[in-house]
Amino acid sequence: MSTSSHVFEPERRRWFSLPEAVLIVVTVFWGTTFLIVQHALTVTGPFFLVGLRFATAALVLGLFTGRAMAGMTRLELRAGSLIGVALMLGYALQTVGLQTIPSSQSGFITALYVPFVPLLQLVVLRVMPRPMAWAGIALSFVGLMLLAGPEGASISFEAGELWTVASALAIAVEIILISAFAGRTHARRVTVVQLAVASCLSFAAMIPAGESVPPFSWLLVTTACGLGLASALIQFAMNWAQRTVSPTRATLIYAGEPVWAGIFGRLAGERLGPLAIVGGALIVVGVLVSELRLKGKRAPHP
Repeated sequence: MSTSSHVFEPERRRWFSLPEAVLIVVTVFWGTTFLIVQHALTVTGPFFLVGLRFATAALVLGLFTGRAMAGMTRLELRAGSLIGVALMLGYALQTVGLQTIPSSQSGFITALYVPFVPLLQLVVLRVMPRPMAWAGIALSFVGLMLLAGPEGASISFEAGELWTVASALAIAVEIILISAFAGRTHARRVTVVQLAVASCLSFAAMIPAGESVPPFSWLLVTTACGLGLASALIQFAMNWAQRTVSPTRATLIYAGEPVWAGIFGRLAGERLGPLAIVGGALIVVGVLVSELRLKGKRAPHP
């Protein structure tokens, strides 16, 4: 009778494919935009900023897409609309939560999208993540907890916290939807639609939120243009890269966003505590561990 044993072996390919490398660049962009958004909110409300940001992004990408927009299919229109709704909800619900909870706690709760994505991948796409992917998710989530600190990790299930949990779920749904439609649609057309939908919904949310249009400001104009260009590149990159990158793998890469935010914050004068540094290291280790394979080897007959 033969027996079997398991050893961990890295997959026989580069650690990061080109699409995965593109997603890493996406997290770098996310890390830089955090400080920019904080500065811009001194001259405008959150919903107008999000709406203007996505409107600029849709316009920029639409100009580059050009005549290809004429080939829009009903599937692409439906995909872009659904992703756009999830995209806007992720931003809007997090903003509502931030009205009553501190940003550190919001960052921790939003990180719940890391374990949400593989669960949704299993339920919606009927794809079971690999064992080492689960290990990577666990390490990354612990790292995110350490980055948030003790204040961010405390939850009492108040209204602001529940809104932020809903935001994390919307972000997870967005990642799943992108993967579900990526292989069957034109990436640029879908991205233009989702940005336009998110923009319209953000502007519409100003009414129930009681938010007014801010006065003209060059800071707002330059910020909206910069964030719009970044959003166009980020959303298109996500739609393109997730054609071949699984939702779970993409989520592990996205979890590196607070690491880059911490690095750029440090360059701007902020200081990271020892636990935050350990947390950032755990996120990086989680991404690397997810690439390992649990491979079965048969022992020779005696």
